Amino acid sequence: MKLLVIADPLEAFRPYKDSTFAIMREAARRGHTLMACEPQQLMWERGGPVRTFVRDLVLTPPALRSQAGDDVPEWFTARQAPGQGRPQVLAEVDAVLMRKDPPFDSEYFYATHLLEQSTRDGARVFNAPRALRDHPEKLAILEFPQFIGPTLVTRDGHDVKRFHAEHRDIILKPLDGMGGMGIFRVGPDGLNLGSITETLNGHGARTFMVQKYLPEIVRGAATSPRAARAWRSRCRRATARSPRRSGRCWPPAGCCWSGST
Repeated sequence: MKLLVIADPLEAFRPYKDSTFAIMREAARRGHTLMACEPQQLMWERGGPVRTFVRDLVLTPPALRSQAGDDVPEWFTARQAPGQGRPQVLAEVDAVLMRKDPPFDSEYFYATHLLEQSTRDGARVFNAPRALRDHPEKLAILEFPQFIGPTLVTRDGHDVKRFHAEHRDIILKPLDGMGGMGIFRVGPDGLNLGSITETLNGHGARTFMVQKYLPEIVRGAATSPRAARAWRSRCRRATARSPRRSGRCWPPAGCCWSGST
């Protein structure tokens, strides 16, 4: 099969933790042909199908031999240099994998529309572009309120103060971030709550998420066994084609955590 992976720049991958690299490694082991592009290279013109500019990839022997957690600095060779890809119609490959990391911003949104247009041309896109729009990473949990802790989505500072007064120890995070970037914890003393809120909401211009800090999450015991089984079952059905993602541990109170997931 010919597989097109739409992702961030290949040179920025971190193979020891990148799930897209794991997918590509397994595909290469099974003999599939790999090519890659970035979302900004997608284009459509009236009268034609959605196209992009791809780099044809071959994974190196160390990459093919690697296991989860291994760091492989030189993991691929490409027939084309960055920015010099060859034209490729999306409908002419066997599968298109949308693997671009957040932020879920306007450009990500527009990319899903171009990908949806490519499906009208006959392209097979995974996951479905409409599903990517309807289920952004942070807000997908709204569909499972029975499995999450106390959570607030707002842009209003007064709502945040009320939530903190009720729960005392809280986590604040942007909706369009990834990898733990821009996440704050505010303890019972409320230190810097106002300035953190202004940083995240842009003085009322941006919506963000606030959650009660659950110390049980660090120990992996935040839910009952029954709830955990139900959650895992629903997640398996909803993300049958997605690799498992690792958990997070929250930062110390008053800190902004910029570590990896």
